[in-house]
Amino acid sequence: MGRRVLAAGCFDLLHYGHLRYLEEAKRLGGEGAELVVVVARDSTILKRKGHLPVMNEEHRRELVEALKPVNRAVLGGTNFDIKSILEAVKPDVIALGYDQEGLAEILRKEGFEGEIVRLAKYGDISSSKIRALINPSECIRSGSA
Repeated sequence: MGRRVLAAGCFDLLHYGHLRYLEEAKRLGGEGAELVVVVARDSTILKRKGHLPVMNEEHRRELVEALKPVNRAVLGGTNFDIKSILEAVKPDVIALGYDQEGLAEILRKEGFEGEIVRLAKYGDISSSKIRALINPSECIRSGSA
């Protein structure tokens, strides 16, 4: 029996890098692993990134849950409540994305004692780059250029 792996992210403008991240996360659990994905709330994205996502939280959650490696996708807490997610999911392994800085320290502070693995960036694509291609003026306003 595989282990339960937890992965998390915004998953706005779903792209190849997201899929690869989730495939690699599931592999961390071994044969028969269960991958549970936490999708950030719209309010969390607004607070952390300074803009609302293109797709609303429930649409993003449904899209992530439809991906082959994902067993279940849930919405994150409304106040970035990591402890309640850890208690509900009970992961053995947490897979961090390449850009999820500071999260390992927060997880340890909240009492997570399992394995934490930082995964690589997959390709030269990001939701921010896609947003900039769709609306170049958005990139200039947000300082993402």
